[in-house]
Amino acid sequence: MTGSQVLIKAVRSGLAALGDARKAPEMQRYMKSELPFRGVSSPERTALCRRLFNDHVLTDEAEWRATVLTLWREAAYREERYVAIALTGDRRYAAWQTPSLLPLYEELIVTGAWWDFVDELANHRVGALLRRFPEDVTPVMYTWATDVDLWKRRTSIICQLSFKEATDTKLLATAIEANVGDRAFFIRKGIGWALRQFARTEPGWVLAFVDSHPDLSPLSVREARKHL
Repeated sequence: MTGSQVLIKAVRSGLAALGDARKAPEMQRYMKSELPFRGVSSPERTALCRRLFNDHVLTDEAEWRATVLTLWREAAYREERYVAIALTGDRRYAAWQTPSLLPLYEELIVTGAWWDFVDELANHRVGALLRRFPEDVTPVMYTWATDVDLWKRRTSIICQLSFKEATDTKLLATAIEANVGDRAFFIRKGIGWALRQFARTEPGWVLAFVDSHPDLSPLSVREARKHL
């Protein structure tokens, strides 16, 4: 077997061994997931990833990408997709984090289509690329801000949550303004979250933005003003 096949097999058997059939249905209900859960807690899954990623290091970028996509596309349980996302962020593969990964992350965001997947990808994968490669990634975020896909739009709004003083306020404002009329909960909540987080760094900017955008939803305004 290839290194990819060995790792995939180890992930599936490891999750099966840790699974708790009593917890799984409640986890599935909470996440409103069509995919069933194995019933593996987050700390257990993190420890499993650490051990397996140490034991099965992939040395080829194409193989690494293929492993991520196989775990994702062929997932029979939601935890397999969590592991796929964890693999994209493993430190051993930091050198492969370039704008060329955007199509991969786009697939995970569009097909994942739920906050547990998308928020991790938006903040720690797409956001990290935006910080390192702003000239390449910023134009993509402008495009995503007006995309038909809700989750790509949410990504464009929340991808700078950790940027603080480095926040591109033009991008933030444009992404919010492009979606201000959207009544979808995850868009309204995402707008509020992005503004609330930036208010920790630039409260004056956020207050001025909220005051100058009366069409912001009440939810977005409440979130934005939460700590002001």
